[in-house]
Amino acid sequence: MHSTPQPSREITLWLADWGQGDAQAGERLADAVYAELRQMAARFLNNERAGHTLDPNALVHELWMRLMGGDPVAFQNRAHFWAIAAQTMRRILIDHARGRARNKRGGPQQQVSLSAVDGWNPAVYDEDLLDLDQALSKLAAADPRAARVVELRFFGGLQEEEVAEALGVSLITVKRDWKVARAWLMNRLASAKRPPA
Repeated sequence: MHSTPQPSREITLWLADWGQGDAQAGERLADAVYAELRQMAARFLNNERAGHTLDPNALVHELWMRLMGGDPVAFQNRAHFWAIAAQTMRRILIDHARGRARNKRGGPQQQVSLSAVDGWNPAVYDEDLLDLDQALSKLAAADPRAARVVELRFFGGLQEEEVAEALGVSLITVKRDWKVARAWLMNRLASAKRPPA
């Protein structure tokens, strides 16, 4: 996923120091993760429709303000930071899509390509972001861990190994959850697009 990741230990130490109020640790952390956050945002926005009103820099700035703008968060480690970043990015994109939907009732909705993550069929599953969020919320009610796997892979761009680290589970468990979640979501999104009989 990340081209030149900082060592996990350094990130974890900076997160802990920042959580205890060390502003310099927060600056070191920002320098270390900004490029990775921007890559994550750019990768996600590359799958958006042309003319999207968020660009990767704006998305990362909003993400950073939400993550670091208030009181320090007690991040456990680098994996926990990326898990929270993925979840926060999802919220930002959903908030943005809802705002656009309110402003353009009846107009085209924001589209995302699920082909950005391996295993999705781009010809069939090029779904509306709000529909995906709704389906993912329903999946979370049935299988919270599987929903987190999708969130981390799709919104966070994490690889399966990184998801396993973030969730504290085995790679086999992530692969199984990914397979179940993918099948469930593909079925749910396909049935949402079928015209009523």
